[in-house]
Amino acid sequence: MSDTEQQTLNLPSLIIVVIIVGLSIRYFFFSPSSNNTGSSNRGRGADPAHVDQIQQMFPQLNRRDIQWDLQRNGGSVQATTERVLGGRGLERPPPSFQPIEPPSSSTPPRPAPSPRKSSHPDLITRYNLAGRISAASQSEDETPEEETSKPQVLWGQSKAERQELLQRRREDMVLTARRKMEERERQREKGKGKEV
Repeated sequence: MSDTEQQTLNLPSLIIVVIIVGLSIRYFFFSPSSNNTGSSNRGRGADPAHVDQIQQMFPQLNRRDIQWDLQRNGGSVQATTERVLGGRGLERPPPSFQPIEPPSSSTPPRPAPSPRKSSHPDLITRYNLAGRISAASQSEDETPEEETSKPQVLWGQSKAERQELLQRRREDMVLTARRKMEERERQREKGKGKEV
C-alpha cells in the first residue's frame, strides 16, 4: 500500500503545483508595468503630455525630435528643456524611429478652412448672388448713388425682419465690393493699354 500512495498525488498538492506553475508563468511572461517603469517607458515612447508641454514651450521644435529626446533620456522633461536652453539643440532621430502618435480624441482637431473654400469658392456662390449680378448687369442705368439715396429701414420690428435686413445689407456689401473691384480692374486695364 505504500507503493500506491507514493505514486499518486493528492488533491491539495495538485492545487499547489498548479498555482506555482501559474504564478511562475505570469512572472516570467506577463510582468506588471509598475515594477519596470523605466524600461517600459523606454520601450513604448514618450508621454504625449510631456511632448505637448515641451512643444508649447518651444514651438519651433519638431514633435518627432522631442519624442526621440524624451525616449532617450527616460522621459525627463527637465533634461530635454535644459538641452534646448543650453543651445545644444535636439538630435535628429534615426529614420527607423517611429514615434507613437497620441490618440486623436485627446487633442481637439483644428478646423481646416480649406474644405470650406473648396465647397464655396467665392462669396457670390456662397450667398447665391449670381441672380442679382445678372439683374444688375442688365439694368446698368441705375447708379450706386441712386441706390444709396433710397430710404433704408434701420431696424425691423420682428426677428425675421431684422434677419432679412441684415442679410440684404450683407449681400449689398458683397456686391458693392465686387463692383469696386471690377472698376479697379478696368482702370488697371486702361492704364496698361495706355502704356503699350
